[in-house]
Amino acid sequence: MADYTLRRETVLASEAPLEARRDFIKKTYAHLAAAIFVFMGVEYLLVTSPLGMKITQLTLGNGRYGWLAVLAAFMVVGWIADRWSRSTSSSGVQYLGLAVYVVAEAVIFCPILFLCTYLTQFDGLIGTAGLITAIAFAGLTAVVFLTKADFAWMRTLLWAASFVALGVAVASLVFGFQIGIVYSAAMVLLASGYILYYTSNILHRYPIGFHVAAALALFSAVALLFWYVLRILMSRR
Repeated sequence: MADYTLRRETVLASEAPLEARRDFIKKTYAHLAAAIFVFMGVEYLLVTSPLGMKITQLTLGNGRYGWLAVLAAFMVVGWIADRWSRSTSSSGVQYLGLAVYVVAEAVIFCPILFLCTYLTQFDGLIGTAGLITAIAFAGLTAVVFLTKADFAWMRTLLWAASFVALGVAVASLVFGFQIGIVYSAAMVLLASGYILYYTSNILHRYPIGFHVAAALALFSAVALLFWYVLRILMSRR
């Protein structure tokens, strides 16, 4: 047991003893749940405080370039947080990465959730989007755990689709054209693909001891899914 603990960073979950594999999966989803609850708490504090109004005004009040700056900052912070979550030198750095990413997501979600909270035409949409996201996540997770399928083949496809989606989003901000419901629907599919990919990685690719990084990856996919489900619901109003 001692030798296994020392080698935990290099032992894949699929190759680990059954008990260690179960412990890794439990920790991953416990950290995912904790990240979601922290996100909800931080978001509530932001939306119900004067800071929420300031973030919304800063983001939306400066036109498309304000949102472009926020998007660029989020990408940089997200990359740093992901690197920290994969640290092999300190578990504290891993948790710092997850915490930074959750707070960054809360900030970037603030404008859209602020509008859904205070504009009457969007009443009830946050809860509906959350329920749809939860059901979709549960279904996709069940597919992977029941079939034990390895979706590693999706990596290149997901990366390519992500760059295309990012290019379209940046172009819409720079040139001022609208991206409609078709784009949002495509992003829902992309987020669903990432959930399948990350979930299969938890079963087959992640090393034991990297449950924080695995939780961050899943959280990013769930947040992406929730964002575009919410956008679709808002567009229907």
